[in-house]
Amino acid sequence: QVQLVESGGGLVQAGGSLRLSCAASGRSFTQYTMGWFRQAPGKEREFVAAIGWSAAPTEYADSVKGRFTITRDNSKNMVYLQMNSLKPEDTAVYYCAADRLYVVYWTTSGTYAYWGQGTQVTVSS
Repeated sequence: QVQLVESGGGLVQAGGSLRLSCAASGRSFTQYTMGWFRQAPGKEREFVAAIGWSAAPTEYADSVKGRFTITRDNSKNMVYLQMNSLKPEDTAVYYCAADRLYVVYWTTSGTYAYWGQGTQVTVSS
């Protein structure tokens, strides 16, 4: 079992930056792929980024490549999402997710067993 708690969301102007954090508790954190997903009102939950258990490899949605960076600190059971050059279309609730997954499954939300409660990110134009 893994418990996940996100933090760091908020209101930011377009072009600004935020760093989301995900604190994980439970056993075997280092065995899990960690992912970030987001869901905007009226839309499906979509993949944002994922990172392997050893901090590599990483995977990003095309919409955030070059702007977002996912990292993890296994010594602290933490995962981070650095978001730069934010756009209004990045507005959503951002969720942290975890599971033991092959890379081919990383972008599919249904393959993750463990989820946080989400943190709201709002980007104003």
